Amino acid sequence: MTAATPRFDLPEPDDFTRPYWDAAAEGHLLVRRCRACGAAHHYPREFCPTCWSEDVDWERASGRATLYTWSVVHRNDLPPFGSRVPYTAAVVDLAEGPRMMTEIVDCEESALAIGMELRVAFRQEEGCEAVPVFRPEAGA
Repeated sequence: MTAATPRFDLPEPDDFTRPYWDAAAEGHLLVRRCRACGAAHHYPREFCPTCWSEDVDWERASGRATLYTWSVVHRNDLPPFGSRVPYTAAVVDLAEGPRMMTEIVDCEESALAIGMELRVAFRQEEGCEAVPVFRPEAGA
């Protein structure tokens, strides 16, 4: 019997993050918003990292972002990344305020620019959670 090759790119949903992954499967990105101070945050946590309040709730994000920084990865030996190289690992500023680590897709390296407008998309593999990625905004 051969052990399955471990995947390092897949989320491990739990009861708390299930709404996030269910929304992603429907093509929506969620952030958390604090009802005490109004700050939005991403990655999902059960408390506000700004004021530490536990009075936070899910909010549908607009899906808009701007590119903050990126790195084109040409080598990665961890499965399944080796079959994806080169790929663009990035940090984006969501329109709602938080920064998010992600991947830029459908964009040539030469077209990448700090501040470029992006729109969320979702990578979906059969039997796996939909993972948010970003692509250039149409017409930008």
